[in-house]
Amino acid sequence: MVENVPLLKHAHDGLTIEGYSRAAVQTCWRINELKVLFDCGVQPWDFMGTSTMFISHSHLDHIAALPAYVSRRRMMKMDPPVIYLPDSAVDTAWDMLQMFRKLDRGAMPCELVGLMPGDKHDLSREYVVTALPTVHTIDSLGFVIHQRRHKLKPEFQGLQGSEIRDLKLSGTEVTEETQIPVVAYTGDTNPKGLDQNPVFFESKILISEMTFVAPEHRTDKIHKHGHTHIDDFRKRADRFENELVIAAHLSTRYNDAQVKRFVNKGLPDQLGGKLKLWV
Repeated sequence: MVENVPLLKHAHDGLTIEGYSRAAVQTCWRINELKVLFDCGVQPWDFMGTSTMFISHSHLDHIAALPAYVSRRRMMKMDPPVIYLPDSAVDTAWDMLQMFRKLDRGAMPCELVGLMPGDKHDLSREYVVTALPTVHTIDSLGFVIHQRRHKLKPEFQGLQGSEIRDLKLSGTEVTEETQIPVVAYTGDTNPKGLDQNPVFFESKILISEMTFVAPEHRTDKIHKHGHTHIDDFRKRADRFENELVIAAHLSTRYNDAQVKRFVNKGLPDQLGGKLKLWV
C-alpha cells in the first residue's frame, strides 16, 4: 500500500475511524465498515476504494483533493463516485473538476449531489445519513449516520412465534422502526452548530472540531470565524452523552505536546474519559 498521508486510526464498538485533520492543512475521514468518507482535503490512496463521500464545506483544507480522488478511481477503472456536498457549492466544484480535466487531459467521472439541511441519503438498508445545519464562514453541513433497527411493537410482545408469523401473513405490520445515531461529524462550526443539533451530543461516536485550545485565544473571535474553543466543550461537558468524542482539526499554532497540555488543563476529566485527541 502507498502510505502518503499521516493517517491516525481508532476502533470503537466495531467501527474503525481513520483520518487526518489539521486546520488550514488537510482534513479527511473514513469509516470503512460503513463504506463512507467525510471531506477530501487530502486523498489517501487507501481511501480510493470507498465510493461515497460527504463534504462538509468547500474550504480548501476540506475539498482540495477532490480531483485526485475522482481521477484515481477512473485510472483504476472503478465506478464513478457519488459526492454529496452543500448545494451552493455544487456548480463551482463541478467547474473545478472540469478545469482539472483540461489540465490533466483525463475525464473526471463522478456524480455531485447538492444537499440542504435535513436532506437524507440511504447508505444501505441499515444506515441512513442526514445533513445537519452548521455555522461556519461559508455554507456548511454536518452529518449524522443513523442505524435503522426494527423491534416488535409493544402490543405484540409476549406472543408466540407462530402467532407473530400468522399476523405477518395476514398483512399486519408487527415491527416498528427506530433509528440509533451511531456516527456524527460536525465539520467546521462554531458552538451554535452543536447547540442547534442535539443529535451531535447523542450519537455513539462524535467526530468534532476543536480548533483552538489555548486559554489566551479569544472565543468571540474564534466563534466569528466559525470554529470552537476548548472552553465551548467545557461549558457543555454535561451534555455529551456520546461513548466517544474525537476532537480534531487542531490549529497549526500548536504542536502536539501543547495540545495535550492545554486539553489536560482545560478538560482534566477528558469529558468523563470519552475524549480522544486526534493528534
